[in-house]
Amino acid sequence: MDFLKLIQSLDELLYEIMSWLIFYPVTLWRTLTRPLKMMDYSEAELGDAAGQQYTDTLSPPLFLMLTLAISHGIELSTVGESSTVIDKTGLSGLISDDSSLILLRVAFFSIFPLVMAARLVRARNVKLDRDTLKAPFYSQCYATAPFAMMVTGASILMRMTAAEAMLGGFALLIFALLWFGSLQILWFAQHLRIGHWRAAGRASRAMVEALAAFIFVSLMFT
Repeated sequence: MDFLKLIQSLDELLYEIMSWLIFYPVTLWRTLTRPLKMMDYSEAELGDAAGQQYTDTLSPPLFLMLTLAISHGIELSTVGESSTVIDKTGLSGLISDDSSLILLRVAFFSIFPLVMAARLVRARNVKLDRDTLKAPFYSQCYATAPFAMMVTGASILMRMTAAEAMLGGFALLIFALLWFGSLQILWFAQHLRIGHWRAAGRASRAMVEALAAFIFVSLMFT
């Protein structure tokens, strides 16, 4: 009986993993072309029963994790192993392989949805707890995944020796920050029902907090 349950579990796991081949590109395309709608969709899906959530896309946290895993695979095939794994300086000594590096980057980039979500909850003047934080955090994971992909792409280009590649990487990094920042302004304006200038102030503050935390933690591993 236990063996049959194991086989059924493996069947479900195989189907789930293979379905990512379809639903990851779908989720990525929708997030790139309609990011705000996908963020609204994320909140709406959390209102459904657990088995009915995200049936035609990947869940936001899974989407973010897979995006970083794919980005890391591209990094390995183009510029090689990250210095975080090789150097063993600072806390990077705890990172012994690519799997732990991917998990570390997931934690790093999750700072952005966490800070943005917490800032929104505070601005709404409601109690900050697991329930109030979850919906905006999930929404922000959809927006953070393409941002993380662009930042990783910029990092790859800037590690190349060609001047053109380094310049292109810097341009991509600036574009990623502008894209993500503009999206945050629209998101705060929509959810707080305020003007774009006030939303820009809140978004800028959240961006500064998130970037400061991201850079501070990153420096501990260099």
